[in-house]
Order: sequence, then C-alpha cells, then structure tokens
Amino acid sequence: MDMKLELVMVPVTDVDRAKEFYVRAGFHADHDQTVSEEVRFVQLTPPGSACSIAVGRGLTGMEPGSLDNLQMVIADSDASYADLVARGVEVSEVDPQPWGRFVHFSDPDGNQWHLQELPDWSTSAGGDGVSPA
Repeated sequence: MDMKLELVMVPVTDVDRAKEFYVRAGFHADHDQTVSEEVRFVQLTPPGSACSIAVGRGLTGMEPGSLDNLQMVIADSDASYADLVARGVEVSEVDPQPWGRFVHFSDPDGNQWHLQELPDWSTSAGGDGVSPA
C-alpha cells in the first residue's frame, strides 16, 4: 500500500499575510478559496515539491506558530540561503552538521522551517548510502 503525504496544514493568524510571505519565499499559490465565512483554504506548494501546505481559516485546531520543525530537502544550502535573502526572507546563516547543511527560517507566526542539504553519502542525494566513518 502506497501512502503519499500531499498536504500539511500550517496554523496562522493572518491568512493574507501568510500567503504573501510564502509566495515571497518562492511557494506557488495553487488555490485561494473562500468556502464560507468560517472557512478559507489557501494551498501553496514549495518549488519542486509533491507536498503542499495549506493556510487559512477554519482548517485546523492547532495554535498559530505551533509547528516547530517543518523540514524540506534542498540541493544547495548556499544557493537556497542566497535566494531567500534576495526575496526578503529573514533566514539563518548556513548551519553545517554531520547529517547535512541547514538553513532555518520562520513564517510571520513563528512556524519554523528547516531546509536540509543532504550529505553526499545520502542515497536521497544520489550517494551510495554508506556514511563516512
């Protein structure tokens, strides 16, 4: 049985502000639908991702800013850092770790994102799957 993660709800206080932030960060705005006075659904997809996020009204009971470890894999942390800075996103310096190089940022509500450049040995990065000792 296959299971594919396709949509993650991201709790926010201001839907328009969140949508503007994510579009500025490079996400594609797929849908913006007001279903009723209680429900608005905005779907955004990171570039190259098969999984989208949704921000809106009436979508989740989570507190705005409560997601503290949304992680995406990137090809080049230096290029991603430079791109986000050029887009006006406040982002951390590149953080090198033995398990990858990271760039961190938060949305206006404090939901935290971690972008991971996988180490060369990672099979997901095209490596042979053998960790250096």
